[in-house]
Amino acid sequence: MSISLAARERIALDRSSVPQHVAIIMDGNRRWARDHGVPAIEGHRRGMIALRRVTRGASDLGIGALTVYGFSTENWNRDAREISLLFELCVHFARGELLELRRNNVRVRVIGEWESLPEAPRRALADLQAQTASSTGLLLNLAVNYSSRAELERAVRAIARDVARGAVLPDEIDEATIGRYLYTADLPELDLLIRPGGEQRLSNFLLYQAAYAELVMTDVYWPDFSKDDLIRALIEFQRRERRFGGA
Repeated sequence: MSISLAARERIALDRSSVPQHVAIIMDGNRRWARDHGVPAIEGHRRGMIALRRVTRGASDLGIGALTVYGFSTENWNRDAREISLLFELCVHFARGELLELRRNNVRVRVIGEWESLPEAPRRALADLQAQTASSTGLLLNLAVNYSSRAELERAVRAIARDVARGAVLPDEIDEATIGRYLYTADLPELDLLIRPGGEQRLSNFLLYQAAYAELVMTDVYWPDFSKDDLIRALIEFQRRERRFGGA
């Protein structure tokens, strides 16, 4: 009896060498909506469903940390109505997914300048973090109102303050020092960055952390991204030889 392509790919995945930190740029929601003749917000709603699906898949596969790009600082340039609806979806996700996340032992952390969001999404995200704080499985990092350049600026200012008060010596600042001042300070090194949606750029996401991450770009729009698409990206990661700048 023949088995499906998806089944063969799942068999091909080496569960013993799954990357421990995976990041995803959740791209293609609006183009998915355009292609399906529906409002942009429906694409974003379907994107939330994809996030649920992929989070469950990452947890099942033994990934330690999943960092997803939810809302960038540049997204403020979009139509005000779309932004408002996005925040409504954010609140819906934070409240509606709580039981699922706790059932799957997923801990949620939000990175970025999320505390400057409007009150409703800010409170919903704070509650989601508090309500999942005791979970010990997958760490889901939601990058909200996030900019990698802003993160680096924030780190530089913090380092400068610590130098000024004598807590850090300038000559001792190295890569590890900088890493300790980033949002991802306590996470494993970023192994794999996935970008659905067909674009071929990082879009100001985890620029420092992605220095030696493997990049996998796919034409699949984020609302259609499945656990099998995640597995394909992991298999591609496992096929590569990681040299970290060496010969």
